[in-house]
Amino acid sequence: MKNILLIEDDSALRENTAELLELSGYKVSTAPNGKIGIEKAKKEKPNVIICDIMMPEIDGYGVLEAIALEEDTKHIPFIFLSAKTEHKEIRKGMDMGADDYLTKPFDEDELLSAIESRLAKASILEKHKNNQDKENAVDEESPQNLNQLKNFFCDEGEVSTYKKGETIYSKGEHSNSLFLILKGVVKTHTMDANAKELITGLYKADDFLGFTTFDDNIPYSESSTALEETELVGVSKKYVKDILKKSQDISLELMNLLTDNLSEVKQQLLKMAYSSVRKKTAATILQFVEIMDKKPGAPFRISRNDLSTTAGIATESLIRTLSDFKRDGLIEIEGRDIRIVDLESLREIE
Repeated sequence: MKNILLIEDDSALRENTAELLELSGYKVSTAPNGKIGIEKAKKEKPNVIICDIMMPEIDGYGVLEAIALEEDTKHIPFIFLSAKTEHKEIRKGMDMGADDYLTKPFDEDELLSAIESRLAKASILEKHKNNQDKENAVDEESPQNLNQLKNFFCDEGEVSTYKKGETIYSKGEHSNSLFLILKGVVKTHTMDANAKELITGLYKADDFLGFTTFDDNIPYSESSTALEETELVGVSKKYVKDILKKSQDISLELMNLLTDNLSEVKQQLLKMAYSSVRKKTAATILQFVEIMDKKPGAPFRISRNDLSTTAGIATESLIRTLSDFKRDGLIEIEGRDIRIVDLESLREIE
């Protein structure tokens, strides 16, 4: 039975998480703060450490630093569990040597998957640490997971900025780089046989952009445009391909990410094909609010053309439906700004 040390100052979350892990077959030891957590880690030498960041006595960063200084504990997989979601906070934790970073509230399967992945990796490294094939060994300085890959983009990539409405890349151009969005919202789009624009995807900060294949000079099959002031960082596909060859973990995480993206596109196409105009319009408004990270009730500005092409309906039909929503008290419209008034009713439109 694998041992897990859970360091968390919130007693309810600590007890609930410990119970979840015990029901999943793990032996769990807990600590209410960083100081006690460090003492237990040195004494018990658990197989995995799960640690909150904001805690009394010593915070999570201090715990990780102390663990890394000890020869007997520095190789223990370390997973941050925190309500901090800012990119800089995630990057700080990963740069210090954490193996993973989960944000609260976390999904049960996500936590168990992260633990299983870290345990599997630790087992493999332990088994082969004295007898690894040098050619297949993962370079210790290379990224080991998706968060570290994003950090690599930030450290080594070329930063570009785009104003609202500017084209990032066009269909038919050669694709030799991959991008990570640092700030802003981007749409990808193409034209149908009738020269009507179709939006194929919406991307926000911390999303990857520009996947085609990893072969050089393959043309983009769609265009991309900034929907608001946007900052990207780009890395040559050659470098990313080399990293993926060295790390099976990153390859699997990236495959899961792309699979999720494809599932989202499939769901969007199904909605476009079978939903009513009212439901399509409501769902698209909610999608833009989520992608643009707007608080409930906050106004957001998006062109009627972008709304209609994402929903897959005529602009005239969209405008009429927006007027109906306004009359029904679901939204307010001021110029190009839209503000949701009744979020639940908008979600329940059939």
